[in-house]
Amino acid sequence: MSYPEPRYLGDRGETSALFRRADTDADAGFSTVFNISYLATSASTGGEYGMYKIDMGPRAAGAEEHFHRTISESFYVLSGEVQLFNGEGWVTGGEGDFLYVPAGGLHAFKNASDDPVSMLLIFVPGAPREEYFEKAGEYAERSRDELKAFREKHDNYFTDMLD
Repeated sequence: MSYPEPRYLGDRGETSALFRRADTDADAGFSTVFNISYLATSASTGGEYGMYKIDMGPRAAGAEEHFHRTISESFYVLSGEVQLFNGEGWVTGGEGDFLYVPAGGLHAFKNASDDPVSMLLIFVPGAPREEYFEKAGEYAERSRDELKAFREKHDNYFTDMLD
């Protein structure tokens, strides 16, 4: 395996790092299922990746089995225990556990415990996930065809909706 082609072609580097203190309020997203904090969006990273903090209450549904065609998704558990579907079965992820799902990999997550869960979601390359997070609940109330079209627009292919 080799390094990717250079994307920065300058000779001396540049001042472009982004630093975010832990006590900084994150841009908050909205979901009917869990709270989302936008830590690094595709827009803020130039499309390199997106990172979101998910806080789920006890017994909260997450996302049913699905896959992405254009992005990988990684899960890093900050606290609590979360159920993660790795394509073969459900595993329990606890603090410090990590799950990487390449493009095309089946996955799902949920909080089956009586305690809250906090985790990071990382998408590579970055994609405009914010609209998906903010409107998924709204589209769930619409017709099956509208929901399917919305999900596919955002690179989400749920196995229960495959034709």
